Amino acid sequence: MKIIKDFKEFAMRGNVIDLAVGVIIGGAFGKIVTSLVNDILMPIISILTGGVNFVDLKFVITQAQGTTAEVAIKYGQFMQNTVDFLIIAFTIFMVIKFLNATKKKVEVVQVVAKIPDQQIVLLEDIRNLLRKKEAKAKLRDEEE
Repeated sequence: MKIIKDFKEFAMRGNVIDLAVGVIIGGAFGKIVTSLVNDILMPIISILTGGVNFVDLKFVITQAQGTTAEVAIKYGQFMQNTVDFLIIAFTIFMVIKFLNATKKKVEVVQVVAKIPDQQIVLLEDIRNLLRKKEAKAKLRDEEE
């Protein structure tokens, strides 16, 4: 029963749940980016390259014979996956950059809010000097 309790404690930690949510959202985001690349960008690139479909690009090593499938290096699919990766990596980079910029702005606002007005600083200095002067005057009066 201790193992079940330990596992429950492990599974319910915030980090594990955050990780699970991140993986699920990441998978959905990957599908969106794949659709963006396959359905929007690659047709445009195909038009620019004269109708070439990148997924169909391959170097055939051995032709198909009877029930034996062809052996080919599918470099077009590799190019497609590389474009997918670059778009996903760039998008994640931009999101993280935006979040970091927002975080820095919040920190700067908090620091600026802590800096007192110059007049307040001067008035506090005057008050402190007056208190010291009063304290010295009391000491002199007590000594006499």
